Amino acid sequence: MVTFTPRVLSGMQPTGNLHLGNYLGAMVNWVKMQDTHETLYCVVDMHAITQPTSVWGGPTALRKSTLEVAAAYMAAGIDPKKSILFNQSRVPEHAELAWIFNCIARLGWLNRMTQFKEKAGKDRENASVGLYAYPVLMAADILIYRATQVPVGEDQKQHLELCRDIAIKFNNDFGVDFFPITEPVIMGPATRVMSLRDGTKKMSKSDPSDLSRINLTDSADDIAKKIRKAKTDADGLPSEKAGLAGRPEAENLVGIYAALADRTTEVVLTEFGGGQFSAFKNALAELAVAKISPINTKMNQLLAEVGYVEQVLTEGSTRASAIAAPIMKDVKKIVGFV
Repeated sequence: MVTFTPRVLSGMQPTGNLHLGNYLGAMVNWVKMQDTHETLYCVVDMHAITQPTSVWGGPTALRKSTLEVAAAYMAAGIDPKKSILFNQSRVPEHAELAWIFNCIARLGWLNRMTQFKEKAGKDRENASVGLYAYPVLMAADILIYRATQVPVGEDQKQHLELCRDIAIKFNNDFGVDFFPITEPVIMGPATRVMSLRDGTKKMSKSDPSDLSRINLTDSADDIAKKIRKAKTDADGLPSEKAGLAGRPEAENLVGIYAALADRTTEVVLTEFGGGQFSAFKNALAELAVAKISPINTKMNQLLAEVGYVEQVLTEGSTRASAIAAPIMKDVKKIVGFV
């Protein structure tokens, strides 16, 4: 039985601004995990181009947003000395392994992927092959480092299950115990932050309403304004968690406060229960500004020295390649490539 080096990999696309949901749902945990695990965090720019150019903005926009997302990682607390920080396209082994996995994965598996159906919409015939095969590339992203754990949101859990299926089939097809069966890590203070305009929908950078999310690039005034304009119901805050049932907007705002303050929902309701939402929103706005504004400030400082961000990505890709290249060499031998 092979013992695999405990290793964590995760990443985000450079399309649109990162927002509070990305921060609370992923980045807070990334920062913690770099003190306890070997960690690789990438900007998945190859995934970005699976959508039409109108979505990711073309070459100039992609370069700019890749650097912005890398700066956001660092501003949120990712330390390039503790973690390997890089952009996916600089490590060609991702694409190489993805092709082999395309030959391992089965159409029936990909046909069950709900995210493709959601992103392709009604015009599936016009969707790119890249969008359809997106989960296979994600599996390659993970397994090219033989990562044992991946912090994911609920919406990515199905893709990680596919990654596990691909690893199992590869191992079985070639009679090896080469790839680990990667475990999902779904954890954190707010694994699913919802829209400020509709508590039944996930906070998303693709939502047409900018008021639906708090961007990591928002100013203090913008953050406070969005919190105060956030949708609520006519009732006040309950004193117990059960009182949030059937009230998605109220539950979302209380959950955001709890995550930002690193408290439980019950503790927050003990403090604010029985009061009006206006007072609670003011407290939440103040807390959100205190937590998010420093990230915004640090991002701007990093982007003012964009050469440093580029250097981090260059050095990170070199370190990532040092892990990926020998693994890819072994994969080629296993498959039988000369």
